[in-house]
Amino acid sequence: MSTIVSFTILGLFTGAAYAIAASGLVLTYTTTRVFNIAHGAFGMVMAFAFWDFSQRQGMPTWLALVLVLGVVAPGTGWLVQRFVTRGLGEGPVSVSLVVTVGLFVGLIGLAQYVWPPEPRTLPPFLPDRGVAIGDTYVTAHQVITIALSAVVAAALYLLLNRTRIGTAMRASVDNPVLLRLFGGNPDRVASLAWAIGISLAALAGILLTPVIGLSYYDLTLLVINAYAAAMLGRLTSLPLTFLGAMGLGILQSFSVAYLPTEGSLAGLRAVVPALFLFVVIVAMPQAQLRIGQVRGIVSAPVPSLRRSGGWGAALLGLVLVLAAAMSDSDLLLVGTAATYAMVMLSLVLLTGYGGHVSLAQFTFAGVGALAYAKLEEPNLYGLLVSALIAAGVGALVALPVLRLTGLYLALSTLAFGVLMDKMVFQAEFAFGYNGALHAERLSLLGRSISSLSGYVVVMTVFFVLMGMALLVLRRGVLGRLLIAMRDSPAACGTLGLDLRWFRVGLFGLSAGMAGLAGALFAGLRGTIGAADFQLFNSLPLLLLAVVCGVTSVSGAALGGVGLMLLPVLQGSRPELAGLVFAVLGFGAVALGRDPNGLANLAFGVGRRLEGRFGDTVRRVVPVLPLPRDRAGGDETTEIPLMEDLQEVGAHAAARG
Repeated sequence: MSTIVSFTILGLFTGAAYAIAASGLVLTYTTTRVFNIAHGAFGMVMAFAFWDFSQRQGMPTWLALVLVLGVVAPGTGWLVQRFVTRGLGEGPVSVSLVVTVGLFVGLIGLAQYVWPPEPRTLPPFLPDRGVAIGDTYVTAHQVITIALSAVVAAALYLLLNRTRIGTAMRASVDNPVLLRLFGGNPDRVASLAWAIGISLAALAGILLTPVIGLSYYDLTLLVINAYAAAMLGRLTSLPLTFLGAMGLGILQSFSVAYLPTEGSLAGLRAVVPALFLFVVIVAMPQAQLRIGQVRGIVSAPVPSLRRSGGWGAALLGLVLVLAAAMSDSDLLLVGTAATYAMVMLSLVLLTGYGGHVSLAQFTFAGVGALAYAKLEEPNLYGLLVSALIAAGVGALVALPVLRLTGLYLALSTLAFGVLMDKMVFQAEFAFGYNGALHAERLSLLGRSISSLSGYVVVMTVFFVLMGMALLVLRRGVLGRLLIAMRDSPAACGTLGLDLRWFRVGLFGLSAGMAGLAGALFAGLRGTIGAADFQLFNSLPLLLLAVVCGVTSVSGAALGGVGLMLLPVLQGSRPELAGLVFAVLGFGAVALGRDPNGLANLAFGVGRRLEGRFGDTVRRVVPVLPLPRDRAGGDETTEIPLMEDLQEVGAHAAARG
């Protein structure tokens, strides 16, 4: 009985911290329609700031709390709303997710740069005081946390339902124009909501730090568990959010106490919040189509088949020259860049064309790599089967949330990534904990590609073929349907198009492309493990895809090279490791609203250089394509949305 009481109190303490964090998340989403993926990262940074004030600078605890919760956190929330997330709730969900993921990565990098890794401790509040409940000793810190969660829940409920400013907060997201007509200020209301939300994230981070320590990743990812509680309240109900957080805390505490520590179920304890989140998402009601959101994204030009083939041949020629001159260590880097570029091609299909966000795309690459290593068929058959297995897993992830869209699909991939990372990849039947699997290199027509240079060239060929196939799909009817679905699901619904199963197929095809890249990566490395496909690796992948251009094949190529160079730069300058991630994250924030990224900028510069020096270069390298006006080919920009919808509707009518 004493054991049950002890773990119940521990669960209530953890759930209380989750409730505080989740309440802030619900508040910002309710008032601005922006789901802040970086909510936990803000809590982590504020916890480091509190440690800096109270421990390093020697301020009294109460003064440090006042500065962090009353000045730094609300000021940060105000700045973020005014200059980063302002207006994001009115646009596509994919844009707001990418921007907040950029904040997530950028804040972790900023914390690493400002507070370099070293042992740090933060004592609990009133460490010498507590109460005894039977045989269980409850610390004053635990009592304070549970009491604060109840106070926060009651205060927010009264704020939103019993005050004029709370009414304005709810009205600012429902109809900001009407609120302005009645004398309200939607921007000021949103800034206040973000100031309170970041303060609550800071409070949760400070309360959790004495228990789990000051860690960049543990503290950030632990607060992510608040997502599940917030989803139980459907991101609108504070009472349900509070109950969900308390229930999740108790469930997680009991799982630590009573679930086995060995065997196939040993990893279940670490994934209880992810399972809770996935179950809640599956139980969500049918998502309603949002009207009035016909806002097409002007994408990068789609090159003709001849032009794309010419540039693909040029890329292949460049890799052939590099492969003949590079050492094995450099060739491994080129092959890694090709792997990242192929995974980013899957994001071009899913995010750039389809408008959906996957927060665990590299996990699908891990599925393909695991299948390839286990099949022990180092040939095209094994490669195809590995890709099909990854595609099937991707379809299964999207299938339970078939009725939902946008945010819920992205969060389901997040839950899937945690499940695979903690429970599957580290299991004995997979890679094993700190284990590794051997994978042979691909053989073509019975001939094994033993040389590393030859294998890198083959990987480049696969990237070129996948890129050309993606462009062919984009120029066809399916591509127009993807763009129409991305720009206005409501308009597609009025034409009688059922996009639910199409969405499952899109997720499956994207996961299959990532799985193919993972299988080729396994052959490149020869030995692979669970650490190669951690969930966190998917976030820089997504951000670089957006920064370099998630709507174009050239953006995927640039992103693959950039992601390959990140660890190289970190290894050569370890003191700049945090700064690199900060620049990447905040760069994605700056470019998140324009998915064309650097590729579109490079395209414009390239056209100017081509006009001036193209003929001279083409005489030296005749394989390069002619300009559009002399080649007779066409190069199209994004087709207007109504033409897309009319053509898609005509095909739907013909099928019907």
